[in-house]
Amino acid sequence: MVRVITYGTFDLLHYGHIRLLERAKALGDYLIVGVTGDDFDKTRGKINVQQSLMERVEAVRATGLADEIIIEEYEGQKIDDIRRYHIDIFTVGSDWKGKFDYLNAYCKVIYLDRTEGISSSEIRSQRREIRLGLTGMPEDLLKFQRESSFVNGVTISGICTEELTEELPEVFRTLPCITDSYEELLKYSDALYILSHPSRHYEEVKTALEAGKHVLCEAPVALSAQQCKELFALAREKKCVLMEGIKTAYSTAYYRLLLLAKSGQIGKIVSVDATCTRLEDGRGNSPEQTNRSWNSLCDWGPTAMLPVFQLLGTDCREKQIISHLSEQDPFYDVFTRIHFIYPEAAASVKVGKGAKAEGDLIISGTKGYIYVPAPWWKTDYFEIRYENPAENKRYFYQLDGEGIRYEIVAFLKSIERGRSNSYVEEEVSQAIAGVIEDFYKRKDTREI
Repeated sequence: MVRVITYGTFDLLHYGHIRLLERAKALGDYLIVGVTGDDFDKTRGKINVQQSLMERVEAVRATGLADEIIIEEYEGQKIDDIRRYHIDIFTVGSDWKGKFDYLNAYCKVIYLDRTEGISSSEIRSQRREIRLGLTGMPEDLLKFQRESSFVNGVTISGICTEELTEELPEVFRTLPCITDSYEELLKYSDALYILSHPSRHYEEVKTALEAGKHVLCEAPVALSAQQCKELFALAREKKCVLMEGIKTAYSTAYYRLLLLAKSGQIGKIVSVDATCTRLEDGRGNSPEQTNRSWNSLCDWGPTAMLPVFQLLGTDCREKQIISHLSEQDPFYDVFTRIHFIYPEAAASVKVGKGAKAEGDLIISGTKGYIYVPAPWWKTDYFEIRYENPAENKRYFYQLDGEGIRYEIVAFLKSIERGRSNSYVEEEVSQAIAGVIEDFYKRKDTREI
């Protein structure tokens, strides 16, 4: 029996895929098809994949051409698979010609001509572009604009800013809409990315949703739990997508550590400790600066609280907020520490823009703990550590664009499918907004 193996993403399965599988099948008696996993696709820079792994596997299965389907999850797996499945022929499309010649040491390598004029990338590029408007400080929006260029299906349509055109970064000067009117920006946009001051989020999100526009809003979505709940309800009513932007949630390493922690790899979770700090280069030293600048809790709080609420839940028994406030602004916290107490666990977060600390994440369990080194919020590496160091495990994942491009892809998928593809649950958004609300109301809060 001649055993053949081929690999691919098989996103939006089309005639070209089917022809390749047919020719691969004709090379032997038994065809194994390796479908690349979501995480592996991300490490290879393929972030525009539209379908989930299971959707792609089922599409390949439905062709009836694969005798066996496996998942490709890591670099170097092809050699392992060739040995494990006693493969005689490895085959792949001719656009990879020469790339896999090294596999000739293990089996015969055959490159098959691609079907001309059709590809998943072409199909994706032909889909309707989402016109995405930006609002916020231009210098803060530069990173988002840059990352959006890596994503198919989105075009930056305009920017709402109070700055004069000649003061804008060059990349924004040629946009179709440059305005200081938020309502004007809405006319040019199908969706909005909101990075304005947190005090403006609620009204801007509400206005966009009432106009039938989808919204990706940088956290926090609102400054109270009730306002947050109201906005998500309005999004459902208007059949619009509302997503909270916490880019850390979309990094592969963070997502994997959540799954490992929840699966019991470190036993029962008893503590989560997260620290996020950055010195602000003088911001917050005057009333004018603090009015423009995000305080520590709004800026870093959503990220720091994310693993707490996603691992321990949103119903803590009690909490204590301890803040060191700016002398110029009673609502600008230079540093804040929050303690959460759960029935069988505890958590602590530290955030600061006027104080520096080691920005790591530690998740403690009854069997071991997960350690993510600074800066944990954009890590590509973490460890699971046990009492016996010989049992420790290390995990490495590529992270491009700090997770922003993956966040944009999730937002576009949500719009296309008409249902949320957010990695930040609605109840988590409400819990984050609730803590920030308590800070402003001085509930469960001590000043130092």
